[in-house]
Amino acid sequence: MEKMHGKEKQGGFTLLEVIIAIGILTIGILAVASMQMSSIRGNAFAGATSEATTWAVDRIEKLIVLPYDDAALDPSGNPHSQAQGRYTVTWNVTADSIISGTKTVDVAVTWSDHGAARKVTMSFTLGQVV
Repeated sequence: MEKMHGKEKQGGFTLLEVIIAIGILTIGILAVASMQMSSIRGNAFAGATSEATTWAVDRIEKLIVLPYDDAALDPSGNPHSQAQGRYTVTWNVTADSIISGTKTVDVAVTWSDHGAARKVTMSFTLGQVV
């Protein structure tokens, strides 16, 4: 082994190199944790939006089979509303907005997501069968 001023040359890392390596590793782990939290929030929002869309489609399916003059399709009773757990399903009926003898129904599902109001809307038109 080579001698340097009376001491043997030793291989290894200095304390400074170890501290820098740990710092870089910590920053990388924190970045991955942050991405994981964003992913969890995004998945929760997507799940809530899918559930709200399902409630909207469910309400449309229930309304579309009703007779044209049913109370749930009465434009003077707007807005119609029903709670479904954390969601509120609301529908508004407008008569003769497209052509005479039709009703346009706008279905909206609202909910709160971390303090922010969220909403899914769908519309359909019913024709009066003569």
